[in-house]
Amino acid sequence: MRMELATAHGSAARPNEDWTTVALPASGEGGALVVLDGVTPPTGDDGCVHGVPWFTARLGGALAELSGSRRDMTLAEILSASILRTADSHRETCDLSHVRTPQATVVLVRWGTDTVEHLVLSDSTLLIESPDGEVRAVLDDRLDRVPREALRSVASADALRNAENGFFTAAADPSVAARAVTGSTPAARVRALLALTDGAARWVEVFREGTWADCLALVRKSGPQELIDRVRAAESADPDRLAFRRGKTSDDATAAYVEL
Repeated sequence: MRMELATAHGSAARPNEDWTTVALPASGEGGALVVLDGVTPPTGDDGCVHGVPWFTARLGGALAELSGSRRDMTLAEILSASILRTADSHRETCDLSHVRTPQATVVLVRWGTDTVEHLVLSDSTLLIESPDGEVRAVLDDRLDRVPREALRSVASADALRNAENGFFTAAADPSVAARAVTGSTPAARVRALLALTDGAARWVEVFREGTWADCLALVRKSGPQELIDRVRAAESADPDRLAFRRGKTSDDATAAYVEL
């Protein structure tokens, strides 16, 4: 089995808010992949004394532990329990009702002898490659369906955050797990997995350097760090965001690749 992970912060002024890990059970059968993209809050209060990196580390650790130890739980149940565990760890010190309480996008994959299960919440991406080379992108496109003008002010974006007709992230409400995109694929139909935060997915979605299949082929050949390096080069070539419109000049970027 081949596993390669790479991550890089988008700005020296902020810590990397992404989080990723691969977990393999002692039995040697199956495993789990977790990728989180912490949501950078607007300037101002978010009701939490800890910050986004603390939150993604807590949530990611819970997801990894439960994915490896609780085969009796679905991925949605694991996400729900992990959100609740994380919320309970700072409920006494922080205002979890705040609309900008720390939150994250989620890619969660668990595989065994027979099945590969997946869960995607918000705008991170999971690529699943079959043995014949076909690449399928698993996406939660609700954020893409929100009109751009509705996201231009903090107030209008807050009104759509974890709300009907808006978009959903893992924050403090366990019920959001039911909003995730979930599914399963026979293990015999999966050759490789590639999970990307939106900062790494820019190579396809923003800079149009290739297709999802091209993206996975690049990572297989040269590794996930090469993908991130190419994203950084494209960002540096357009520092004023004139050729390629995007919210941040450079964003945290994480890519996690697994060959089964």
